[in-house]
Amino acid sequence: MTEIFDQGFIQVTDAHQHNLKHINLKVPKQRITVFTGPSGSGKSSLAFDTIAAMSRRELNETFPSFTQQYLPKYGEPQVEKIEHLPVAIAIEQRPISGNERSTLSTYTGIYSLLRLLFSRIGQPKIGDSDNFSFNLPQGMCPRCQGLGYIDDIDETQLIDPNKSLNEGAIQFVGFGPDTWRWRRYVLSGLFDNDKPVKDYTPEEFDLLMHAPMQKLKNPPAEWYKTAKYEGVVPRIKRSVIYSKEGKRHKQEIERIVTRKACPLCHGQRLKAAALGVQIQGQNIADVSAMDLKHVLNFLQTIQEPLAREVVREMMTKIQSLVDIGLGYLTLNRSTGTLSGGEAQRIKIAKYLTSALSDMLYVLDEPSVGLHPHDIRLVKAALLKLKAGGNTILIVDHHPAMMALADYAVEVGPGSGAKGGKITFTGTYQELLASDTVTGHWLNKAHHFAQTRTPQKTLALEHAKLNNLADVSVDIPLGVMTVLSGVAGSGKSSLAKVIKANMASDYVDLTQRPVGINIRSTPVTYLNILDKIRQLFAKANGVSSQLFSYNGKGACPRCKGKGVTITNMAFMDAVVQTCELCHGDRYRQDVLAYHYHDKNIAQVLKLSVTEAASFFADVPSIQTKLANLETVGLGYISLNQTLTTLSGGELQRLNLALKLDGKGHTFFFDEPTAGLHMKDTANLLQLFKRLVDEGNSLIIIEHNLDVISQADWLIDMGPAAGQYGGQVMYSGQPAGSLDQPNSLTGQALKGYLERE
Repeated sequence: MTEIFDQGFIQVTDAHQHNLKHINLKVPKQRITVFTGPSGSGKSSLAFDTIAAMSRRELNETFPSFTQQYLPKYGEPQVEKIEHLPVAIAIEQRPISGNERSTLSTYTGIYSLLRLLFSRIGQPKIGDSDNFSFNLPQGMCPRCQGLGYIDDIDETQLIDPNKSLNEGAIQFVGFGPDTWRWRRYVLSGLFDNDKPVKDYTPEEFDLLMHAPMQKLKNPPAEWYKTAKYEGVVPRIKRSVIYSKEGKRHKQEIERIVTRKACPLCHGQRLKAAALGVQIQGQNIADVSAMDLKHVLNFLQTIQEPLAREVVREMMTKIQSLVDIGLGYLTLNRSTGTLSGGEAQRIKIAKYLTSALSDMLYVLDEPSVGLHPHDIRLVKAALLKLKAGGNTILIVDHHPAMMALADYAVEVGPGSGAKGGKITFTGTYQELLASDTVTGHWLNKAHHFAQTRTPQKTLALEHAKLNNLADVSVDIPLGVMTVLSGVAGSGKSSLAKVIKANMASDYVDLTQRPVGINIRSTPVTYLNILDKIRQLFAKANGVSSQLFSYNGKGACPRCKGKGVTITNMAFMDAVVQTCELCHGDRYRQDVLAYHYHDKNIAQVLKLSVTEAASFFADVPSIQTKLANLETVGLGYISLNQTLTTLSGGELQRLNLALKLDGKGHTFFFDEPTAGLHMKDTANLLQLFKRLVDEGNSLIIIEHNLDVISQADWLIDMGPAAGQYGGQVMYSGQPAGSLDQPNSLTGQALKGYLERE
């Protein structure tokens, strides 16, 4: 074991961030260390919120004060000290945020090089590289402003012609009767407010719908003095669609807006002059529409000396993306459409070309979103990073990632308050031989489940969405069906087609429930906080409003936040537990009221499991909490902010709201994300129960534990992007073993041989 530390180590002393129990740990340098253990045990608290956060905080403090005010702020981790700490780069499992102008090529810097290439050797020459930018006035198409599309409002969806203004003819959120926007029309004096829109003259209809912003010449007395009149269509475009308000009304906007390719640039985003410049018969938009593998082929045909350095740098960047399995992505792929797994691999590839050494890379579940076939590429990339003299820390549950590691750290033994301890350190082989939660599950034998026979099917014919290559396949119902295949093979596209063809409503459980924010907690999301307040109010004969920390019950010093925040200008803001309420958020007199010997703050600090027992005599609360326990979230606290939960946890939270239904079709998107093998087994038991109760399950998943227990498998492939989109196998999972073209079948072979 001593040779593990022959390149030095990171020494963590007394880490007590979140649920960590004052732990001490040595992590070897220039090695790959995997952190594993039950979901919610404290792995991320140790790797990201303690080690990585301390490094990034210390690095920020090396910059001048003026620079620090523009850098990201990292709170001070709860740890006595960390010694021998390298500079850390945290590569988290989060989609890349980006607007409509952000693409794979702009995010990675490849587009800047491509612009330079066309400005140097493209023919005919038109000027510098800015002329090829769809984000700059010099290059962008004047009609669509470089977006490649234009949005038109479908007025048939916007107006009910059979209604008058008073009856609510304008069918858009915020424009209904008695709203302030509605008054701008009925008080204008321009219309008969009781006349159906279908009876308007063409001039009246145009005035209602299309009039530009203008002052009224002779406004009625009720008209606001400073107000201007504007037709419904330009008003919605200006004040809703193209404003921040549009984010709140996304579904409503999608209902009325039709998007089509720009008729001037035909979706290529640029001015005609830029699109007329070619290299080897291709303009810059043609090259941007290629996938990365074809871009490499294009670059290899360029021999001009003037372009040699640009081509070399482009090929280096693109090759690193291809090597990590992203060769199917196109340069013009919008960053907003990339999955968390794709985004993480893009970030990993970025560092593969770096000359920096002795860095600390901390990765959050790099196996998530990846087929076993793809994981081997990530493993190769991580080994390359290690070979460059770097230290790699991985938080992951996948056996393949554990087997890659030189050193393993298990955090446990349970979740939440029952976790936070180091239960194992050693090599992967020692982990296999250990009497630990992870060791036990790594040694567990694997078998196919006894499958159910579908009673009915949904027939899909000639599906062509995205990369689906004219797919026809029967989707079994009343059973557990898994859609598998390498990343980008067409699983999500197939799921969309299935949803579009469902004859009845379905339950779509994504990894991001709608409507969560910094104030959302399990009790607010389950809609039981009001009931808890009422119990306290009834038990003490007072108003339930007292038990709201956002209202009357709030601590007067911290205003119900539980902390006080002091702005220190260019330094990190100082966040301190409120000295008056000690973090409880409530006024002292409110905390004097009790229900079953606990005050409101003590109740909200309970874990879901503890609270389910505490409210055992209140079915309306206990049932919902029991559902959270059923989906494996018993360890989270009632007042935990939902923004701190992983995508997998959020998906299971959403599932807890739907457990009482029967005869549903549930759609899941990688529900095992963030789950330890033990927790996955518990989730599988829940899935089988749902099927037994008459529900259908359609699951996008790479986890072989889940695939082996499914009733039906539809494997997409053979590869990703334009190289995928075909059904490689459809049938019971065991049958895929005999299909040499099914990568999932071949992965299952290796999985079963691990017994």
